Amino acid sequence: MKIIQGTPEGMGDVMNEANINMFLEEKINLHLATVDENGEPNIQPIWFYHDKVYQKIFLSTSKDSKKIQNIRRRPGVYFSVDEDSFPYKCVKGKATATVLEDAAKNVPIVERICLKYIGTLDDRFSKMLIDIAKNGGSVVLELTPRFYSTWDFSKTQ
Repeated sequence: MKIIQGTPEGMGDVMNEANINMFLEEKINLHLATVDENGEPNIQPIWFYHDKVYQKIFLSTSKDSKKIQNIRRRPGVYFSVDEDSFPYKCVKGKATATVLEDAAKNVPIVERICLKYIGTLDDRFSKMLIDIAKNGGSVVLELTPRFYSTWDFSKTQ
């Protein structure tokens, strides 16, 4: 994976692949940017699961959501995962989004997302999200990043 420095020289360190993998395991929302039918940006915060082996990012959303409509027209997206308090860290980049519609394959991904953010599959909200995936009411987005642009200010303190 291509990793580039996301800030001017001397303003934070670039993360290596191991740092990126650890950071993307944190309970932080991914902000997904798509382009609508009028060429306008649409940005949505969303939970995600990062597969560090295949360097893919997976998101689950309603099959009729605006982001899905936008991606079906234009699969190029931009994403950002960042901490909102100092010392700032960020991983962002451009990706190609693929809509996965096979409920049998999507349910395990939704379960991973629920475990990451909720911590259990027995929670009422987890069960609801899993049931929606089982019934085909949601889809999974598979993001294939072209690069990561990163910064980490934790080492500059």
